Amino acid sequence: MSVVDGRRGAPIAKAFGVYLLVMLSACSKDPPRERATRVGVAPAAASSSSVIVDLSPQDAAVVPMTHRPTEEDAGAVDRDAGAVDRDAGAVVHDGAILLRDVSLTLQRGTTLDLRIPDGVAMNVAAEGMKRARFMTESPDGRLFVTDLIDMSDNRRGIVYVLSDFDATSHQFGKRAPYLTGQRNPNSVAFHTDATGAWIYVALTDRLVRYRYVANADAPSGEPETLATFPDYGLNYKYGGWHLTRTVTFGPDGTLYVSAGSSCNACDEKEEVRATVQAMTAAGKHARFYARGLRNAVGLKWVNDALFATDMGTDQFGNDVPDERMFALKDGANYGWPHCYQDHATVKRDPVFGVGGAGAICAHVPAAFARFPAHAAPLGFEHFDHGAAIAEVKDSFVVALHGSTKKSIGHGYRVVRVREGGAPPADVITGFMRGEKVYGRPVDVLRWRDGMLVSDDFAGAIYFLGARK
Repeated sequence: MSVVDGRRGAPIAKAFGVYLLVMLSACSKDPPRERATRVGVAPAAASSSSVIVDLSPQDAAVVPMTHRPTEEDAGAVDRDAGAVDRDAGAVVHDGAILLRDVSLTLQRGTTLDLRIPDGVAMNVAAEGMKRARFMTESPDGRLFVTDLIDMSDNRRGIVYVLSDFDATSHQFGKRAPYLTGQRNPNSVAFHTDATGAWIYVALTDRLVRYRYVANADAPSGEPETLATFPDYGLNYKYGGWHLTRTVTFGPDGTLYVSAGSSCNACDEKEEVRATVQAMTAAGKHARFYARGLRNAVGLKWVNDALFATDMGTDQFGNDVPDERMFALKDGANYGWPHCYQDHATVKRDPVFGVGGAGAICAHVPAAFARFPAHAAPLGFEHFDHGAAIAEVKDSFVVALHGSTKKSIGHGYRVVRVREGGAPPADVITGFMRGEKVYGRPVDVLRWRDGMLVSDDFAGAIYFLGARK
């Protein structure tokens, strides 16, 4: 990647790529079937070192062109009796997944019109929460999900435990509060050592763990604090701050925890801001694994690497900088606040990229995947070749939470990122229509013979599985 100063408009290559897609879609001879459309086709990456894509509705190629891909939220089992099953697996055209319409209804009465892969069925697995965030499976096979309650910094957060999952209805029969009165619980993780099992809870101001007892509806004993974090930041009027923390474990038992920045762009006073730390399962020997990550909310070890999603700054307009996903390198600096990424180019920030910052920008590792500005990539899951859903085999599935500024319209969808550099493709769209938001996807988790997707706008969890 090259490093330059200043800002630049969208590359001519992107415009030319969109033109080609429009022409190709106009020439398409595909027969109409269940109003299926090919969405999420993106221009080929301009650099082989990273995935480059803009999945914004403005750039998506759609058939027919009068039916633009939309974004909304979900809620009841699709029962399309006229659906055509495909025993050959996913239908894919030019890297895009063939999508079809489904309508789902939540208990509160909201009907959500989504677009999902043609070979997939979707239903509401659980609902009735406020801001359902990150999901984790416990050692005894139950689902734990965090609930932030609302957008404020509060101490009313809940960690729920969901159980009695029905393999036929794909719904959870029981939901119980496992922890209450928590300060913005964003994620939990489990670890078992020689002394037994533990549940780790990432809060705004600290990382704690409790003894975990299988099948119990409450933790055993008092919490043990392993690490503390700064618990203040700028008001949203001045760019806001990031109050969520994410915790995960590596295959060797190392604990990793991310903490976002205190601002949109600034020189931090506390070294822990905008980093990922590594430490022992007991919270000892903490060190910085990665720096310069403005807000790495998605964090998960996959195969031989720790992957993270990261969100860029907000001061460069609606289309810059890219949001990114990395396979983190131990000891690397990912640039914030000194530099940002604009398509294939790492650029110096005009305020914070002066002086010695150029050396940092010159060594920012290549992104594994890139997404539109302000799309807000959060949780993700990796599916290997044995995945039951053909459309996501050998892929990452990433939740794009969506731009806070609704008029931008980026995100509000779930996308697939293929290994090996193929452009991302839409897996679920419809969480936003026009500038009205119906849902905001947060996390993706492999579950039984399919996957779960959490939604912190509708307070729901959806199950997707292969359509029988």
